[in-house]
Amino acid sequence: MKILVLNGSPKRENSDTLHITRAFLEGMREQQPQEITTIHVIDRHIEYCTGCFTCMRNGGTCVHDDDMREILKQILDSELLIWSFPLYSYGMPAHLKALLDRTLPLSSMTMRKVGDRYEHAGQADFSRLRYLMICGCGFPNSRHNFEPAVAQFRLCFGAEGTVLTVPESPMFNAPEAAVVTAPRLELVKKAGRQYAKAREIDPVLLAEIGAPMIPEETYAAIVNGGV
Repeated sequence: MKILVLNGSPKRENSDTLHITRAFLEGMREQQPQEITTIHVIDRHIEYCTGCFTCMRNGGTCVHDDDMREILKQILDSELLIWSFPLYSYGMPAHLKALLDRTLPLSSMTMRKVGDRYEHAGQADFSRLRYLMICGCGFPNSRHNFEPAVAQFRLCFGAEGTVLTVPESPMFNAPEAAVVTAPRLELVKKAGRQYAKAREIDPVLLAEIGAPMIPEETYAAIVNGGV
């Protein structure tokens, strides 16, 4: 499978969330060989979308001549697009959101009704492309934190999207927390193996991955300097 990872963390290789993504990819590779490309979005020149809709009327060509043109080619050449990012203000970091906005050239002005909502019809064939969101946050649990980011992802990618969320993710960059992070990463690897084999992940396993690694109150106390 050709996999494109969009690392939305400004920490690049030191991203808390990227530890989760690497474990997932390792699990996929254990199942079968994978062709993986990673883009650290913070290092790319991506202008903001101006909403001029030139791309939607002009065969998908944006008025900005920047790195996004090559990124769109890489997206269309991939089979799995992984959005790996930390939770910022209950959504994705600004530079990754700019990239998402700039995928507009893949759509046309033509609208079609899908269920009870309308969507823009595509200008390119990305029917083989599947989507995965891997998101970590620094809060003690997943409740009332990931919902806005997940909702946006679902609206953008629908049934072809899979979501993996993990609270307490700063612990992945703390060597002293390995006693709890290592078993969690093993679960993530298992999810990667499942996805490589069946293109889906057991909901029970996803719930295990998304549960706190240590008690919520203990984690909050550590963050607050109380332990």
